[in-house]
Amino acid sequence: MIGERETYLVKPASPTPRGARISQTRTSCLVLFASCLAMAAPAHAFKIVEPAEGATLTAGSTVTAQVDVGKDRGIVTVRYYWYGGQDEALVEQDDTTATGSIVAPVASIGLAEHNPPFGGRLLIPKDGIGPMRLLAVAEISRGRLGTRSVFDEVMVQVEPKAALTTIDFATDKPVQLGRAGQSSAFGHVDSLGKIFELPVVGEFADGIVRRISAPETGTTYESSSPNVIRVLSGGLLQIVGNGKAVLTVTNRGKQALLDVDVNVNDEPNEPPIADAGTNKTVKAGSKVKLNGLKSRDPEGEALYYTWSQLRGNKVSLLDANNAEASFLAPTVSEPRTYRFKLRVTDKKGADSLPAFVNVTVEP
Repeated sequence: MIGERETYLVKPASPTPRGARISQTRTSCLVLFASCLAMAAPAHAFKIVEPAEGATLTAGSTVTAQVDVGKDRGIVTVRYYWYGGQDEALVEQDDTTATGSIVAPVASIGLAEHNPPFGGRLLIPKDGIGPMRLLAVAEISRGRLGTRSVFDEVMVQVEPKAALTTIDFATDKPVQLGRAGQSSAFGHVDSLGKIFELPVVGEFADGIVRRISAPETGTTYESSSPNVIRVLSGGLLQIVGNGKAVLTVTNRGKQALLDVDVNVNDEPNEPPIADAGTNKTVKAGSKVKLNGLKSRDPEGEALYYTWSQLRGNKVSLLDANNAEASFLAPTVSEPRTYRFKLRVTDKKGADSLPAFVNVTVEP
């Protein structure tokens, strides 16, 4: 009937059995315990703490190397290596497969009993100058399965404490390029379009001679005849015509001059263009292919390829002189970047500017 109240009977909920309550309590405790463990466990992998990325260090001084092992347990040793900012990666000294390879010297070895653990005193290279890369490679024991390695690296700036006293080209003088003399002094046969580098060294007040060819060390170049020798970026030089030129190199207020005589085949030749492909991300354990097939020569000539590694611990690079090189992506605990450089050369000996590609390896 309209206006009358309707009455509902609500049945009381059944009490939860005691055993179910105990099970729920245990489950909640386990979830809470797992959450606490996850919060307590390091979320990051092995990394360098000191020296810090971008730090300015004094050549020949000593710093305390420090690493954080993070979630990478079972580390036995950590080996430290120094590289110039653009130096190619070398085989680490502890690699037993390195027969016949150029081996990188170990700067320091860190053990668990050191203070700090796996760190300690680290000598900055006495002849260091400009950007330098510190590579730390940790060896992890896997029991009967042997060992595996993980790495971290930082870029730092190294500056000598002493003043620069003299600067000079570390080459025969005058430099003759082409038919008149050193036709292959800097690699392939000299020709129009060839790109090359000249070694420059500086002697400092501490008596140490340092390589200062790279602009990152403060060096600049100037050519008196840009129609003979053209100055490119990165301290690179290019043959663009026959004749004579005077190269001037400057660093920290010091200068040096170098006479260059170019006498090459005057057949027009444009240098090739290197293309190392696009950056990529891959999974550890996968086969990685570096693709230089888009490199080209303006005259359509065949190309010679040279791949090299600049960042990351050394990998075994297969077919490094082919358009497509490859390597097996190493085991990593968190994403790590490997950097590679490609240079191509045409049949007349003209080189390209370098091209670069980064490969990020994920666990």
